[in-house]
Amino acid sequence: MEKRDTWNSRFTFIMAAVASAVGLGNMWRFPGIVYQNGGGAFLIPYFIAIVTAGIPLLAMEISIGKHFQAGAPIALKQLNPKFEWIGWLGVGTASCIASYYSTVLAWVIYYVYLSFSSPWMYKPAADIFMTHALQVSSGMFDIGGFVPCVLIAMIIGWFFIWICIRNGVDSVSSVLNYVVTVPLLLLVILIVRAVTLPGAIDGIYYYLVPDWSKLLSPSVWAAAYGQVFFSLSILFSIMVAYGSYLPKDAPVTSDSIIIALADAFISFIAGFACFGALGYLSHIQNTPISEMTHSGIMLAFATYPTAIAAMPGGKWMVILFSLIFFVILFTLALGSVFSIVAGVTTSFKDKFGTSKRKTATFFCVVGCLIAMIYTTKAGLYWVDIVDHFMNDFNLIAIGLIETVALGWIYGADKVLEIINKDCKYKYGKSWVFCIKYLCPIVFATIVGSYLFENIRHPYGGYPISNLLVAGWGFVCVTIVFSILMTFFKDVKNQ
Repeated sequence: MEKRDTWNSRFTFIMAAVASAVGLGNMWRFPGIVYQNGGGAFLIPYFIAIVTAGIPLLAMEISIGKHFQAGAPIALKQLNPKFEWIGWLGVGTASCIASYYSTVLAWVIYYVYLSFSSPWMYKPAADIFMTHALQVSSGMFDIGGFVPCVLIAMIIGWFFIWICIRNGVDSVSSVLNYVVTVPLLLLVILIVRAVTLPGAIDGIYYYLVPDWSKLLSPSVWAAAYGQVFFSLSILFSIMVAYGSYLPKDAPVTSDSIIIALADAFISFIAGFACFGALGYLSHIQNTPISEMTHSGIMLAFATYPTAIAAMPGGKWMVILFSLIFFVILFTLALGSVFSIVAGVTTSFKDKFGTSKRKTATFFCVVGCLIAMIYTTKAGLYWVDIVDHFMNDFNLIAIGLIETVALGWIYGADKVLEIINKDCKYKYGKSWVFCIKYLCPIVFATIVGSYLFENIRHPYGGYPISNLLVAGWGFVCVTIVFSILMTFFKDVKNQ
């Protein structure tokens, strides 16, 4: 069995964790959720959620990985043999997310290529995305064959992922400077351009000035906590894996605060680029911002290109800012996907003792093959449904199970001792309260409301058969996978 890797410095670890946390969710999911939940009103519960749930959970997962020097399944098993399946549930969920996220990376790669001609200058950006780029079929079961440009881009994307993780921590460390610094520098350029456009101030006003009545809505608070869990890469094995490569004296308590606040800060400043562009679109289309509908995937592939195409400065300026935007998305998407895959491969290396290069190669090949379903003409439907069920249900369900298991069955006080060990800055009883009481209540509320709403109103208006196959079907697969994995012996016991 190979000697376990270690981060070569504290700074490298923080950069790796930030690269994992900062992804496409910061550029399109965060602004979209802000827009849907009252603009500035959302920011208040969002920052409260970071302090009361994001940082406590992040510190817990990193500390468990550090303490046991193992990925999520083996680390949780060492806390309690009955907890191993919880770790594998996170790994299974991460595998599903990586498969469709790699296809989103493929879309971005193709759009980097399209940026050199920027066809959204001449045709509606939504039509380009739906008809030209994805060739979207009539429904989820109307597969319609592969879309060649997406398939090729997806294979290229998995090659990039393999390059990033093939040598474990060493190869991850070598690409961190690019996947963290490049998008930040380009984002600053994009923000400066967006906030200087006509009408941008109206968009920024909508972004920053709260509608106080929205704070009385439970859905706004649920959305805030859900965004924090999604954005910080917690609950699906990544941060436990990253923590397992830390030295025993790593200051996890303070590093968790730095990582969480860095992720929140980047989300916050990315909002200026989005709402500056929305304000500009509102200005040129003479439509109030509150009456515009911009969120999710279409925000990145339709709204932003539409705003960029309308920017003053001529053809070359449009091409320049199109390239800037999609290169930002490429680096963010790449950082997110390779960190997810790294979390998965760490868990399997710890379980079976395989080499890091062979494990990385195997999962990149398998991941590429599975992801092919998303490169068909029905791919957009599959991505939409699987994303909804994995992120909005599975991750939150894992959070509920994990906080109950560690906070109540194992004992929050004992977990706190693990977190504070070898750390100068120590967490106190407030951390215990968050993990033992607040987080389980929040998780249970979100899971309950999710089930209630999805029973009353099938997601996205999809036929029930679609949701059973690509939604609940994937949920069941992750559960069965997590249970089956516990029957295999660990390499140390073989």
